[in-house]
Amino acid sequence: MKKIILIALLSSSLSSFASVDSNATSKVITENLLKKFSKKSSKEELIALKKEVLSHTGKSVPALVKVMKNEKYPEKNRWVATFMLGKVMGKKSAPFIAKFLKHPSWVMRMASLKTLLALKGTEYKRRFSDALKDNSFIVRSQALDNIAKLNLKSEAPFVWQMLYDKRNYYAPKKGVSPKVANLKRTNIIKKAILTIGELKFEKAKAPLLSMIQKEKYKDIFSEMNTSLEKITGKKAPKGSNQIKTMFWKKVAISNKTI
Repeated sequence: MKKIILIALLSSSLSSFASVDSNATSKVITENLLKKFSKKSSKEELIALKKEVLSHTGKSVPALVKVMKNEKYPEKNRWVATFMLGKVMGKKSAPFIAKFLKHPSWVMRMASLKTLLALKGTEYKRRFSDALKDNSFIVRSQALDNIAKLNLKSEAPFVWQMLYDKRNYYAPKKGVSPKVANLKRTNIIKKAILTIGELKFEKAKAPLLSMIQKEKYKDIFSEMNTSLEKITGKKAPKGSNQIKTMFWKKVAISNKTI
């Protein structure tokens, strides 16, 4: 009986020592990683840091979270920490990473979008659509990528709305009227139209068939043509834009007749 009690006590003591040792190790790992994340690193140093994070698996999480939340760390390193948290924790990290879609720093919003794309976070589709109205052009563009690459068809109406958002245009001259009609389209408009085609947004068919026949939309002719082909399933004939315009005019007339 005494032997059994002694063995139990020894086992309990060893477990306690193992737990203390594990906690001490985790603390050392966290402190070491935070030290490396705190300095501006070269490309080679960041590659080495990523490998180190992966080698520690779950024990690297406390350091990654702290770096993400604290603005004292370099923005590039916070970006890396966000992406690595997704690598280490997988889908379990998505709810936490999604919180950064509303972060004051555009870099962190961008990092959140890119990481959620890598995690295939389709459940955050409406938040991606919200990001289409972000103040940062780069963030809006990334949100568009997320919707296109994850094939989020339900978000197509929000993509179409980008054509009416003044932030996606620029004034060619000072003093130009702020109306969208008098502004120049940025490349994100072309990207939005191509995405509309990828998502096969049926409600955009009629407006695009009308737009492609107008001279004022000639700068986005190629994108409209590509999208219409994907939405309608019809292939425009090879040749000049004029030949293609005539083809889509016939399609438009045919649709009205039907």
